[in-house]
Amino acid sequence: MTKNYDHYINRELSWLQFNARVLQEAEDESVPLAERLRFLGIFSNNLDEFFKVRYATIKRIDLAGKTGKSELGGTRAKDLLDQITQIVIAQQAESLEIISTIQNELRAHGVYVINESEITETQSEYIKDFFIQKVRPALMTIILNEVHEFPVLKDSAAYLVVKMIMKKEDTVFSSKEVYSLIEIPKSIERFVVLPQEGNKHFIILLDDLIRHCLHYIFNIFNYESLQAHMIKITRDAELDIDSDLSKSFLEKLSESVKDRRIGDPVRFVYDKQIDEETLDFLLKKMGIEDTDSIIPGGRYHNRRDYMNFPDVGIKHLFYEKHQPLPVPGLVLQGSVLEKIAKKDYLLYAPYQSFAYLIKFLREAALDPKVKSIKITIYRLAEISNIASSIINAKKNGKDVTVQIELQARFDEEANISYAEQMQYEGVKVIFGVPGLKVHCKACVIDRIEKGKVVRYGFVSTGNFNESTAKVYTDYTLFTSNQKILKEVNKVFDFFQVNYKVKKYRHLIVSPHYTRNAIYALIQTEIENAKKGNPNGIQLKLNSLSDYAMIDKLYEASKAGVKIKMIIRGICCLIPGIEGMSENIEVISIVDKFLEHPRLYIFENGGMPKYYISSADFMSRNLDTRVEIACPIYDKDIQQELQDTFDICWKDNVKARVISKKQDNAYKKNNLPKVRSQVETYDYYLKKLDINL
Repeated sequence: MTKNYDHYINRELSWLQFNARVLQEAEDESVPLAERLRFLGIFSNNLDEFFKVRYATIKRIDLAGKTGKSELGGTRAKDLLDQITQIVIAQQAESLEIISTIQNELRAHGVYVINESEITETQSEYIKDFFIQKVRPALMTIILNEVHEFPVLKDSAAYLVVKMIMKKEDTVFSSKEVYSLIEIPKSIERFVVLPQEGNKHFIILLDDLIRHCLHYIFNIFNYESLQAHMIKITRDAELDIDSDLSKSFLEKLSESVKDRRIGDPVRFVYDKQIDEETLDFLLKKMGIEDTDSIIPGGRYHNRRDYMNFPDVGIKHLFYEKHQPLPVPGLVLQGSVLEKIAKKDYLLYAPYQSFAYLIKFLREAALDPKVKSIKITIYRLAEISNIASSIINAKKNGKDVTVQIELQARFDEEANISYAEQMQYEGVKVIFGVPGLKVHCKACVIDRIEKGKVVRYGFVSTGNFNESTAKVYTDYTLFTSNQKILKEVNKVFDFFQVNYKVKKYRHLIVSPHYTRNAIYALIQTEIENAKKGNPNGIQLKLNSLSDYAMIDKLYEASKAGVKIKMIIRGICCLIPGIEGMSENIEVISIVDKFLEHPRLYIFENGGMPKYYISSADFMSRNLDTRVEIACPIYDKDIQQELQDTFDICWKDNVKARVISKKQDNAYKKNNLPKVRSQVETYDYYLKKLDINL
């Protein structure tokens, strides 16, 4: 049967709408000014990754001479590339206006982000010294007229292209126009804080500081004038894994990550003020073709650096900081395992402290009764207490097994480094399952109690990463439920002997069971709706793009099942269409924290089923990854999950309505204002009061 693509929103275009919601936060006047700049940085970083991966994939399809319509939701690859480029150009223009507005508003608060034309004599002396002492030694400058081959530009690095007009009497160069390339060093903070003057704070971007000091680089030449403009290139970041059987997977992936540095260019961003001669020179030398996305931008690129805008001591420019709360009944001072032996606990970071997870591993590493630890790792913090806890356990004689996903995109190098460290310390490291990414987040330990093995563990919706746990919202279940943990242990057995497909009665595990299990749960709601029994579906996801799953949800809607979905990112489902999806409502929340948990709630005839999961409803999560959805049996935790979902659903401050219009309209009603992330923190604060 021919697929009717009109029933879906294109995945790539839906993602661009998600990034537009991030840009909305940058534009929102109720958001503190420095946080608005942070959202601009997130918007820019998101866009970089989009071009490296999704745009690059579409471009590969186009260059292969294929239409790609079946893979790309009915749109030809070439047409989709054009659509993306036009949307991105418009979004980039909007982002430039927002930056200008924010910088003007910062001045009203005594914070001046100045450029090289605004530098005072006093500041000039400070900048000159700073440049000579710290910047000049770190600069890489290349005279392009003098090299036979144009240098390979680093992916997403920012460069200043300098055009030098030589004086008539110059005898060094054969051309009157000399081009140079200066790489903006990453070893120096992008924002340089200048000495304060009274109540005024001054900040200059490193780019402008270098512009001001160009003379100290080129004063050995007899030039008439200098001008500098910024450029940036984004490269295809898809990994091509070598098929050489004589190499280990670690070797192959290491080489592939290195090759990424010279991947084909997929986007070229330049300062739109650059003169045509310089732009033509660059495009010709770099081999940038019409098929590449050429984006005219502003004066500054790599705006992801705005995520680290400096704090000059003015508190109201940033969000108020809240300390992560304790989990009622679960103490950090005593034994965590002793508490978990008696009941399950739910941790909801960053509202509650991620330290419990590290405490669990630290305790397991020291406890003589603990004999083994097994854990999955997808993304670790740059300096990881998780990794040190694992190594500590091995040094204490535990049998430690780590399943580490080497192909966690953009964290490959970090994961390779950690894998090598762990191997060196004697940890048993598993590098996944052929053809499958391991995306599940789980840990299980074996402890000897009264001569028997008793298991303890945790299952999470997010990475075991103490850095991202400060800004990503995620659920983690701590449990000693032996039935659940026996099945978590089965997943680890599958990692090692993956030709045997395990059976599960409690967990829902991808790639073998998730699709059909979710279909069956939806079908139960359809049958209950037809019989007049209690029914309903509530989902919280990062993304929904699998067409077959969307069709099943459409089927449920047609049967009268009420479906509520909170989807942060991609949503290819079109809600609210009569005869297809009139019983489906979808909202997206973008706020201070990144909404990351996956939660499935099925009414099940009045006996609701609750699952927390690592899996979104995307084809990759259902079919080509190892994922775990864990049932929640504890009634108190079920209520907690329902409460936090309901708080999010009531959001009428930061929630946007997903609709056919794709206009990111804010959810508006006459009810009291509910900003869900603030309300959720207050919810857990009240739970502490109740339990005191």
